[in-house]
Parts: sequence; C-alpha cells; structure tokens
Amino acid sequence: MNKLDLKKTALVMIDLQKGIVARDGLAPYSAAEVLEKNEKIAEKLANTDALIVCVHVKNYGSEALRPLTDTPAIMPTQVADASDFAFPLAYDETVKNVIHVKKHNWGAFHGTDLDVQLRRRGIDTIILTGIATTIGCDTTAREAIQHGYAVIAVEDAMTDFHAQFHKDDVEYIFKRLGKVRSTAEVLEMI
Repeated sequence: MNKLDLKKTALVMIDLQKGIVARDGLAPYSAAEVLEKNEKIAEKLANTDALIVCVHVKNYGSEALRPLTDTPAIMPTQVADASDFAFPLAYDETVKNVIHVKKHNWGAFHGTDLDVQLRRRGIDTIILTGIATTIGCDTTAREAIQHGYAVIAVEDAMTDFHAQFHKDDVEYIFKRLGKVRSTAEVLEMI
C-alpha cells in the first residue's frame, strides 16, 4: 500500500478532547506530540475526498460504561459539544469533510453511527490515531476489522497511560489487525 485512495479513506481520531489530552502521565508520547501529529495528518486531508472523523467519548450520565472490575475506573471527562476537540480544524466550518461521532464505549463502532457514516461514503480504509492506544484505539481497530475495514495504525499519533502497553499493543496487536505506520509514512501515502 504505497498510496491511499482518498475517496475510500477516513482518518479516525479517538478521544483527542481537551480534558483527555490534559491528563498527566501519557507515554511514550506527550499529548502535545500526539496532537501535532494528528494536526499534520488532518490538515493534509482537509477538504480532500477523504473523511476526517473526530471521535469524542461521551461516557457519563445514564449511558456511562460501568463494568464491574478489579481496577477502579478512570473517571471520564464530560463533553459539552464538538468544540471540545483539542485542535481548531475539528470544528473549522471551512473544512467540509469533518464529522463528529460520540461514543459511549471504548470503541468507536459499537452504539454509534460510525459504520453507517463510513459505508455510505464508500470508505474501506481507516487511518487510526488517538488516546489511549490500549483502550479506544485498540478497541476501535478490533471493531473495524470485524466490520471489514483495513486499518492503518499511526504509531506516533497515538499514546497511552503506560509506554510499555503502547509498545506491546503496536507490536503484537496492531500488526496482526492491519498496518502500522509513522505519521511521516502516512503523509507520504496521502
């Protein structure tokens, strides 16, 4: 896969909300590094045939995901509207190929209209980025594969709360689900 067919490609950015990127302890990349990489990809795709998908977590209130676990949950950050995304392009009205999806679970497919939005546009490939690698990104990648999409995980445009978890997921999970590329490689493919 040297070049992407932009008519069949979507950039799916997971949970790059102000409240999430403001959290301490992200690794191996800082929030600023991840945002910079996502902005570069999004800017290159702005007003092209590709689709840019800003996925927001809305996991509070009555629809909150509350599994019974052995580990205390990290309390989610509330989302008021689309303007909470961490960089301006996400709600720039001059960019016509951006949509917003609110998710209530770890993955961006279950319980959302993401699959419908992608299918109606003929999308078959997703470029996956965001926070956190082992939660929202991993779950979305698995769901995407189950829905028949090709996945390109952008290793340096996502991060986690544990550097080793990020490294292991990229090396042992994403490479089994699709392709792993750097931001520079994805920009070349565009």
